Amino acid sequence: MIRWMLVIFLALIFISWFTPLLHKLGFGKLPGDLRFRLFGREWFIPLTTTIVLSLVASLISQLI
Repeated sequence: MIRWMLVIFLALIFISWFTPLLHKLGFGKLPGDLRFRLFGREWFIPLTTTIVLSLVASLISQLI
């Protein structure tokens, strides 16, 4: 269980580091990424970006 918590923690750190780079490359602005305002807060649900990045990660893991 501690191993999974460590993996999730490290994944969140890497995501926070690479978020500005991914925005410069256009991720987060793809069709299917939802951005809306509700209850005075802006909500962002990156559906298409998540699918694309999962496919890329899957392809990389298959090659390694």
